[in-house]
Amino acid sequence: MALRVSESFLRRCLRSSARPLLLETASLRPRAALHPGALSGGGFLVTPARSVSSSAFLDRLLKGKMPGVDQGPCQQPVPPDRAGQLSLLLRAPDQPENPKSLRVAVIGAPNAGKSTLTNQLLGRKLFAVSKKVHTTRSRALGVITEDDTQIILLDTPGLTTPFKVQRHQLEKSLLVDPLKSLREADLVVVLVDISDKWTRDRLDFEVLKCLALNPHIPAVLVLNKVDLLKNKTLLLDITARLTEGVVNGQRLRVRDVVKKSQKETDEMQIKHKAALEAQAGGEPCPTPDTQAQRGLSREQLRTLKSRKGWPHFKDVFMLCAADGEDVETLKRYLMVAAKPGPWHYHSDVLTDQSPEDVCVNAVREKLLEYLPQEVPYTMSQHIELWRETEDGKLDISVKLHVKKNSHMTMVIGPGGQVMAKIAREAGEDLTNAFMREVRLKISATLKN
Repeated sequence: MALRVSESFLRRCLRSSARPLLLETASLRPRAALHPGALSGGGFLVTPARSVSSSAFLDRLLKGKMPGVDQGPCQQPVPPDRAGQLSLLLRAPDQPENPKSLRVAVIGAPNAGKSTLTNQLLGRKLFAVSKKVHTTRSRALGVITEDDTQIILLDTPGLTTPFKVQRHQLEKSLLVDPLKSLREADLVVVLVDISDKWTRDRLDFEVLKCLALNPHIPAVLVLNKVDLLKNKTLLLDITARLTEGVVNGQRLRVRDVVKKSQKETDEMQIKHKAALEAQAGGEPCPTPDTQAQRGLSREQLRTLKSRKGWPHFKDVFMLCAADGEDVETLKRYLMVAAKPGPWHYHSDVLTDQSPEDVCVNAVREKLLEYLPQEVPYTMSQHIELWRETEDGKLDISVKLHVKKNSHMTMVIGPGGQVMAKIAREAGEDLTNAFMREVRLKISATLKN
């Protein structure tokens, strides 16, 4: 299998005082040494052979890291008017001589860090990010174009259930968009928040369903927020659980220095045997069309509920989505994975969102960040004014609709401080997105 981590992450691991863990591998060598020109840095091939300590494993990874090329952030702005953005989206792609492309669906449980990862890959903050769940309410795409390669990132809402959508009065797009994105993708990135000790030991059931419905689409596992994990040796255990010990068709054997109980060992052997039997003598893999039409049977759903991981991941990444250097390793991997094929968009396109969508999402992010509990979810907003001035500045006025008087007090804050802070910070994000000064005004009214 291939484990890909950045140098900054490795240094953090080496500095940690975690207890030792044994990983059974062969010598680690740069993937590029096996496939010249395949990867410019950050990739290493690990094959089963012998035991090494986790500290030695990380040290050898660090020493074997190949030099990469630092890519600066994208300097192309989002057009500040709807007509300009629509014209750009409709413009014929400026195809290079030998174009390559890749459509990547980023999926995961709510608040796993999907939008943060997408923003870092793009080099520009275009998607809303907050600590609360369901920040992203519908699918949007971002476009990375470098040299002859174009990567289309499908940023999807966190996977949820019909019951939760109905209970919390959420948009139906939270159910439909992730599945639709998967069917359009050439590669699936499954993001897992490993800082959450309650959920990190198994893949979200909705994620497993998506993978089971689309087994023909290659998938990679990304362990996010590794900077928040104090005991870095847990990374190897978590990887083993979420992959069921299989990556790219090869066994990944991770054993702790502390011996497991006989009961745990027996359970692991039974599950492993069942997984191998299913792969060898189970039902043939359904075609994309029949699988999508019929969905999953009750028996398949029962089997999924008993599983903790997915044994068909092609690669595993460990990173912090907020760290540009960490994400650069994944970005290089996506560039290498791109296949010969025409571009879908002009190289100037950064996103398919309208300028108004970018604005609404920027304001929603700040509402989620600074308002408590359910308050931001009960509010709506609309744009009252959108005007470009003669000196190139952008004046925007947004009206918030609030349901309760008590909520209104929270939105305004003492002396109007909360609303002023939301307007100031959202305006700064919009200035970066449109690359021109944005003067954002926000007001609020009680909703009838």
